[in-house]
Amino acid sequence: MKVVAINGSPRKKGNTHNSLRRILDRLEKDGIETVFIQLGGAAAGGCTACYKCFDAKDGACHGRKDDINSMITAIMSADAVLLGSPVYFGSVTAEMKALIDRAGLVSRANGHLLSRKVGAAVVSVRRQGGLATFNQINQFFLINNMIVPGAGYWNIAVGREPGDALNDEEGMKTMDELADNIVWLIGRLAG
Repeated sequence: MKVVAINGSPRKKGNTHNSLRRILDRLEKDGIETVFIQLGGAAAGGCTACYKCFDAKDGACHGRKDDINSMITAIMSADAVLLGSPVYFGSVTAEMKALIDRAGLVSRANGHLLSRKVGAAVVSVRRQGGLATFNQINQFFLINNMIVPGAGYWNIAVGREPGDALNDEEGMKTMDELADNIVWLIGRLAG
């Protein structure tokens, strides 16, 4: 079983990174293969709605030449996907939005490649906008027929400076519970 985590924060070692790593470390202890991908700060243009992915039907975006296709490939190879983003003016980062739009269209163009994969949103927030960002990522999962596990609370960690979220006891407990639920869920889905 394999879980891919994608960090949409341009802060490579910031609070979103720490929350995702917390989950991946727990998954690795349970013997699950994990992959961590740094999206924030990468070349990641938005979807141009060229629909070339519908013509090619090869699981790739043909509208742009940047880092997104390697991430789409990683997502498609995973049993579960963690998408993490900090809150930027009440929303996901621009890079995360580009990934969501392009991966979603490629999935649909190729017979709903994301269907029945597990997807979990992980959000870091300084003060407000966490639920809107959390919901935006979950809407991507749900429109793509993915399975979204709960964690007893929303998967949000609070902190401003890099490392602050690790001091959010309730947030880290939520990340631990999310990890446990992912292990259980992908195990059940694997049969």
